[in-house]
Amino acid sequence: MRFYLPLSICALFLTCATSMTTNQQPLTIAIVNGVVWTGEPDKPWAEAVAVSGDRIAAVGSTSEIRARISLQTRVIDALGGMVVPGFIDSHVHFLAGGLNLTSVRLRDAHSPAEFISRIKAFAATVAPGRWITGGEWDHQNWGGELPQRSWIDSVTPDNPVWISRLDGHMALANTAALRAAKVPMSGGDVAGGTIVRDASGKPTGIFKDNAQDLIDRAVPDPAPAELDRALDAAMTYANANGVTSVDHMGTWADLAVFERAHRAGTLRTRIYAAVPLSTWAQLRDTVAARGRGDSWLRIGGLKGFVDGSLGSHTAAMLQPFTDAPNDTGLLVNTPENLYSWTSSADKAHLHVIVHAIGDRAINLQLNIFERVERENGPRDRRFRIEHAQHIAPADISRFAQLQVIPSMQPYHAIDDGRWAEKVIGPERAKTTYAFRSLRDTRARLAFGSDWPVAPATPLEGIYAAVTRRTLDDKHPDGWIPEQKITVENALRAYTTGGAYASFEENEKGSLAAGKLADLVIIDRDLTKIPPQTIRDAKVEYTIVGGRIVYDRNAPHATR
Repeated sequence: MRFYLPLSICALFLTCATSMTTNQQPLTIAIVNGVVWTGEPDKPWAEAVAVSGDRIAAVGSTSEIRARISLQTRVIDALGGMVVPGFIDSHVHFLAGGLNLTSVRLRDAHSPAEFISRIKAFAATVAPGRWITGGEWDHQNWGGELPQRSWIDSVTPDNPVWISRLDGHMALANTAALRAAKVPMSGGDVAGGTIVRDASGKPTGIFKDNAQDLIDRAVPDPAPAELDRALDAAMTYANANGVTSVDHMGTWADLAVFERAHRAGTLRTRIYAAVPLSTWAQLRDTVAARGRGDSWLRIGGLKGFVDGSLGSHTAAMLQPFTDAPNDTGLLVNTPENLYSWTSSADKAHLHVIVHAIGDRAINLQLNIFERVERENGPRDRRFRIEHAQHIAPADISRFAQLQVIPSMQPYHAIDDGRWAEKVIGPERAKTTYAFRSLRDTRARLAFGSDWPVAPATPLEGIYAAVTRRTLDDKHPDGWIPEQKITVENALRAYTTGGAYASFEENEKGSLAAGKLADLVIIDRDLTKIPPQTIRDAKVEYTIVGGRIVYDRNAPHATR
């Protein structure tokens, strides 16, 4: 890729400057010689895109766009690379991801010894008394044995440690953290959660789902400056991966961080910020007082939870886990509360977004959505089920029938596919991450990452959805290959599908005149290369609102 001012045609524009059409805004950026996938069904392909200010001015052929170039236009020659709408990551935990970028990294620790040594090395870099958080460990990397506080107590005597499994549904505390949180060595479990105990009944240090609150309440809140830095780091990471918008699943405190950045004019990633479903009344009053925001920061979404995760054995299943015949997972919230919150939020015309992973959880929330729609009357709701990972066959068609959006994360399929069948068996695996089946029933897919649970890298997500080759390369033809989808279908889920999932399809998600100038240039045409090479593709430029926020050739000059 390269950019240049069109000096060879300066004379032409100098002579005709006075005759340029006055009803056309001057172009600030022109991208030419590209393979442009617009996302627009009536004109899906083009060669060039013109930008004026923060909006797309035109999409067409290179010659058409060149005819509008002026001396003030920055021209980017895509050199045959692919130009697509900016990727929309429909499910992230943006601040947690930013904070984790500077914490201990355990995702690729492949043995207990490596797990321990990394924590020891990180602990040596922090002051005594400071909490060590983050982690993103995966016990499946070493065969499935859960870590214990005894593994790390001797290497972290001066620091409370509270490190999460990569899915966020269980975490490990060392003894210093148990002391700081005043967790007793005996006692019962927490409703909607589990404290894993050893043979003597003492906590091993593993806390699942709602039981994590026992430790969370003792962890000091990051300082505002630390959160501001985390947001900046998260935006830099997102921009480098072509992500121009995110749907953030978080808290009111998170929203305050985003609002501070918005007031300062420092946002370079668009954010749809969801808050907890149980706080629907507060959101109703907030929207009534100040509206839903603008194209940079919007509110109106409410995130709820039905169950936990498969990797933590806390996903709510209709039948027991294959490897734990007495366990069917758990519900994080009661069906009564989920119905009450969903119905009340819907009556307030708020957007209900609910996490459901196991087939029992998905069935429960679909039933609630169906009941609420019947009781509250028809309208454009766009109810969402986040993850929608393990769907009972009879429920697949209900997504389209009820117009519920499956908001899914394809990277999870190639990650969990390494071990999921030993947990749920081959039959239930057939409708796990059922991208193709959902599309065939005309459900509207929205894709994301769940970062920091998985990397916020849409190109890897597209690779995952198209190939379904697991990370261990043990399924070269794809894990459950009948659930593969095409590159264009995956692109749509990351762009137009994401925009629809946040009620913003008229503003973004495709490349058309008048829409926000959010777009990405990739170094190759994803539709014309072997699918297994998609993950090798590189983002060359990311543009948000007509501003270049990432340039692969000059990454530090784009801030």
